[in-house]
Amino acid sequence: MLRLAVLVSGGGTNLQAILDGIDKGTITNAKVSVVVSNNKNAYALTRAQKAGIPAVCVSPKDYENREAFNRALLETIQSHQPDLVVLAGCLVVIPPEMVEAYPNRIINIHPALIPSFCGTGYYGLKVHEAALARGVKVTGATVHFVDAGTDTGPIILQKAVEILPGDTPEVLQRRVMEQAEWVIMPKAIDLIANGRVSVAEGLVQIKE
Repeated sequence: MLRLAVLVSGGGTNLQAILDGIDKGTITNAKVSVVVSNNKNAYALTRAQKAGIPAVCVSPKDYENREAFNRALLETIQSHQPDLVVLAGCLVVIPPEMVEAYPNRIINIHPALIPSFCGTGYYGLKVHEAALARGVKVTGATVHFVDAGTDTGPIILQKAVEILPGDTPEVLQRRVMEQAEWVIMPKAIDLIANGRVSVAEGLVQIKE
């Protein structure tokens, strides 16, 4: 049984997609062991509590410096002994110590087709604003392993989403979540939980 630590910063819609996937059986051989947020007011923590899952807030505001916060975050996650760390709308920069502690065991969902509209500064609505400003016809979402860079780790799954005339960043954000993020994040977790994902020379291989 793959133990998941899910890191969130806001409402937790991707967390809900994971919980729903486990309940429906589209994610097998996995369970959420803890939900951790940097924001004490994140509704994701309430979602976790309603599901009977430990919900913990580790906020940078409660520590004297970033190093102390990073240490507390890593120690909190390690205390729950996860097999996979899932960044599901987590706006905290993951410290190098965590990447080193969980090589190819941290995954992230990004609301664009990497390598487009990714990297430093591209998060939340900013991603969709940039896609609309560029005039692209297709966007989407990407699930990837986390490495030392920003949105640079090996790609596991991607799903394209059409941009429609009249889209606003908010409308596009919702469509990307519904049509891509909530689909490929649970699928990626299921693939990993069932031993169907491997990484070789920086590339992901998926077993049929």
